[in-house]
Amino acid sequence: MNKRLIAAFSSLFLLALAQAKPNIVFILADDLGYGDIRAYNGGSQIETPYLDQLAAQGMRFTDAHSGGATCVPSRYALLTGRFAIRAASLKWRDGALIEEGRMTIASLLQSNGYRTAMVGKWHQGFDMPPQETKDATFDFAKSITGGPVDRGFDSFFGMHASLDIPPYFYMRGRSATKLPERIIEARTSVGDPEGWNRIQGAFWREGLVGSDFVHEEVTPRFLEEATAVLTRHASSESERPLFLYLALPSPHTPWLPTEAFRGKSRVGMYGDFVMQVDAVVGSLMGTLADTGLERDTLVIFTSDNGPVWYEENTERFGHSAAGPLRGKKATSWEGAHRVPFIVRWPTAIAPGSVSERLISFADLYATFSDLVGKTAIPAGTAPDSVSFFPILKGEALSPRPAIVHSDTSIRSGDWKLILPRKGRQAAKGELYHLASDLGETANLFEERPETVERLSTELKALMAE
Repeated sequence: MNKRLIAAFSSLFLLALAQAKPNIVFILADDLGYGDIRAYNGGSQIETPYLDQLAAQGMRFTDAHSGGATCVPSRYALLTGRFAIRAASLKWRDGALIEEGRMTIASLLQSNGYRTAMVGKWHQGFDMPPQETKDATFDFAKSITGGPVDRGFDSFFGMHASLDIPPYFYMRGRSATKLPERIIEARTSVGDPEGWNRIQGAFWREGLVGSDFVHEEVTPRFLEEATAVLTRHASSESERPLFLYLALPSPHTPWLPTEAFRGKSRVGMYGDFVMQVDAVVGSLMGTLADTGLERDTLVIFTSDNGPVWYEENTERFGHSAAGPLRGKKATSWEGAHRVPFIVRWPTAIAPGSVSERLISFADLYATFSDLVGKTAIPAGTAPDSVSFFPILKGEALSPRPAIVHSDTSIRSGDWKLILPRKGRQAAKGELYHLASDLGETANLFEERPETVERLSTELKALMAE
């Protein structure tokens, strides 16, 4: 067989392989609670028709966990398949958290024939210049490296961190679209009739802002960019599948619903902003349908961690953003890291499916690896990732090994351990049996010393690897 014929067969094989892989659209909300979506909480006071529909058309996971209780560790676990305790540092202001050369879900898919695009909030740091002052975070005269396009994404439009952290500017690729050159004053909702505290409501910090950056327009702008990615892909002649990672800045503070959503919920500006997130999902699903991509696209929706929601908010609005869970963002309780997780894949997943399997953001790497037909993950890559791909096809799986939430908290089977840590939430140790006590009301730390010892040993072993 001559070389030209071999090349032709190889091209046909690669084409067939690419066509067998679905497009992937991964939508990550920011600070959305387990109880905000009605598909997860029938008592939610916020209407979420599009997310409810997504759940009805796909699979809803009830025991899914982000990689941490705040933005940075959860995104690290999602992208790398590693628990955040393995990161050399989580100080994102000091540099890129994901080392150069480390595989991510984006580089995995990219190396297996996917176009990879990111829109939205990165929050994993960049290669920073030496910082002589707290404001010397970026050298805009140089290319801003170490971000999405250096970690597996073919394209990136977004922002460096959260919508309340300056400097405020858009990036395309490695460059700012407009230099942040003027100061925008801090904003707060303290004293407003809705009764929000210092870090709720329309809160942002004072800092530099680019001339094309308007806080209220960021969520709509990211929807516009994501829609353009899908539309270009649908009209492209390339046979490569697409991976789109849309990391929304909402409903993280500042809570800034656009005029179309203001006053539409019964939960104040927070509920209005959640409704806008729901509408973003509805718009993207409409684009998939209109472009003919819907049937061949796997859609995942989740949140990076729990909500900034207090007991007084629940009492005031009659709405529990964490649903039946205890706690909020930045705590160790379930409300901080158990998140809604919905997967829709028309050619594989039965509508209305529910899975109680324990999963973690770290599991996306192995799951995508299975999806593209990789037989093994190289040693040292995504060590904490356990594929749940068989579940999407309706197959059974053995129980997942332990999940590490932080250096003081581990989930193993039905048990959850929170070790005491001076100056933090747990002044004393906490142990909960989640299968019988989802709300974490009965602390069994003193009653089950053998379980405490077993989980403590398991946590130490995982941290020592």
